[in-house]
Amino acid sequence: MGAAADWISFWNNPNAIYVNQCHLDAHYRDIADGIVALMPRSGMRVLDYGSGRASHADRVAARAEMLFLCEAAATVRADLERQFGANPKIAVVAPDEVERMADRSLDLIVANSVVQYVSGVELDRLLALWRRLLAPGAALVVGDVLRPDVGPFTDMLALLRYAAGNGFFVAAIAGLGRTLVSDYRAVRNRLGVTTYGETEFTQKLAAAGYSAERLPRNLEHNQARMTFRGLPITPDSGLSTLPRGA
Repeated sequence: MGAAADWISFWNNPNAIYVNQCHLDAHYRDIADGIVALMPRSGMRVLDYGSGRASHADRVAARAEMLFLCEAAATVRADLERQFGANPKIAVVAPDEVERMADRSLDLIVANSVVQYVSGVELDRLLALWRRLLAPGAALVVGDVLRPDVGPFTDMLALLRYAAGNGFFVAAIAGLGRTLVSDYRAVRNRLGVTTYGETEFTQKLAAAGYSAERLPRNLEHNQARMTFRGLPITPDSGLSTLPRGA
C-alpha cells in the first residue's frame, strides 16, 4: 500500500494537475457525458470509482437511480459532499464503504484514470471486488489505461489539442512548464505508473472473470490511452466475448 498511500496523499493536497478552472471544468464535464453515453437506460445504479472532483456528477445522477462517487482522498470527498450533499441521487463514499456494498447491487462501474496508480496485485483485488458488486448483465468500464509505448510528448500534444478546443490553450502552455517542476512530476518519477498493452490488459480482465473488449474511444481526451469494457462471466451467462460495438 506504500505507493497507493503516497498517491492518496498527493491527491489530498492542492496540486497543479489542471492548468486552470476551465481545464478542470471541461475535463469533468466530458467525463460525465462519457459515463452517461455508457448508460443504455435510465434508472441504473452507478459507481464512479476514483471519481476525483467530479464537478459535473449531477449530469450522471440525472440519468441514474443512484450514483456513488468513491474517492480515497478525504479532502476531495469533503469537496464532493459540499457540492452534492443535497442531491438525493448522489452518495459520496470511501473505498472501505464500497467494500461493504451488497453483492450484485450495481449496474455500471466506471474506474477512470485509476489503474495507473495501483499495482497489478491491487488491481486484481479491485477487479474481484467489482465483479462481486456487478449485477447480472452489468458492466465494468476501465478508462484511461496507459500504454507502455506512449511517452510524455504524446500526452503533451493531446493536452494542447484539448486546450485549443476548450479555450485554455495559453494556460495549458504555461501549465506544462509548471508540471515539469510540480509535485505530480516528482511523485510520478519516484513511484512510477502502471502501464499495460492492449492484449495484456484484455488478458488481465479475462483472468479476473470478465469478457472484455477495448472500446473505440478512450473516456478521456487523450486517445493514445485506452478504455476497456468487461462483463462478468458467470456459469450461466454463456459469455466468452463481448460483441464488438455493443
